[in-house]
Amino acid sequence: MNNIGNDQAHSLFISDLHLCASRPAVTEAFLNFLKTEAKQAEKLFILGDLFEYWAGDDDINHPDHQNIILALKALSRNTAIYFIHGNRDFLVGEAFAEATGATILADPSALNLYGHRVLLSHGDALCTDDVEYQAFKKLVRSQDWQTKFMSQPLTQRKAQIEELRKKSEQEKSYKSSMIMDVNVQAVEKTLQDFNYPEIFIHGHTHRPDVHQLNLASKHCSRIVLGDWYEQGSCLMLDDSGFRNIPIQF
Repeated sequence: MNNIGNDQAHSLFISDLHLCASRPAVTEAFLNFLKTEAKQAEKLFILGDLFEYWAGDDDINHPDHQNIILALKALSRNTAIYFIHGNRDFLVGEAFAEATGATILADPSALNLYGHRVLLSHGDALCTDDVEYQAFKKLVRSQDWQTKFMSQPLTQRKAQIEELRKKSEQEKSYKSSMIMDVNVQAVEKTLQDFNYPEIFIHGHTHRPDVHQLNLASKHCSRIVLGDWYEQGSCLMLDDSGFRNIPIQF
C-alpha cells in the first residue's frame, strides 16, 4: 500500500490489470488500492483491460468477480469512476456500469482536468502496424458479431475466448515488438484530431513511459501506463501536473 499524501483534488489513472483467478495477488492489491489510494481521489479512470477477459455482463455474479464489483460500487459513493473498454473487456456493458457505479467513456475521450486538456484512450487503436489485430478488432466490435456471440451460453462464450487467447499468444510469438507498439503517424493523427491536447494518457502496450512531443508548435506529454504484472502502475494528475504512483503487491 502507498499513501499518495495529496490533499489537493486529483484523479488517478490505471489500465491493464488483467484481473483473473490465476493471479490472486493482483486482485488483492487492486482491492486494497480501491480502499486506500483510490478513495483519496476525486476521480478514478480505468483505461481498459481491467479483466483478463469479460465474456458478458451476465458474468457479473461469478464469485471471481463479485468482490471486485462490490468494491468498485463502494468506491463510487466517494470517487467518480470512469471506464474505457480495452481489447480484453470490450464486452463490458451498462449492467456492469450500473453494478459498479462506473461511467463508460468513448475511446478516445477528451476532458479538461484541473486546467489541463487531457485525452484518454486504451491505446490499441494506435497499433495500426498490427494489421491482423486491427482486422480482428473491427470484426469483434461489430454489432452483428457481438449479437451472435452473446446469443450463446456463457460457458460456450468463455470456451471460445480461451481459444482466442491461445491463438493470440501464439501469434505474438512471431510478431515483432515494433508491430505491437504504437504507430507514430497514428499517434500524431489522433492528437491532431483532438486539437493537440497537453496530455495524452493510454495503456495497452505494457511499455510505461512518458514521451514528450512537439507538434504544430504545441507540446504534448504522451503517457503510457504500465500493466499490473510485477507491480501496479498508477498515474496521478492534479493542477500541478502528473506523477507516477507505484503500487506494490
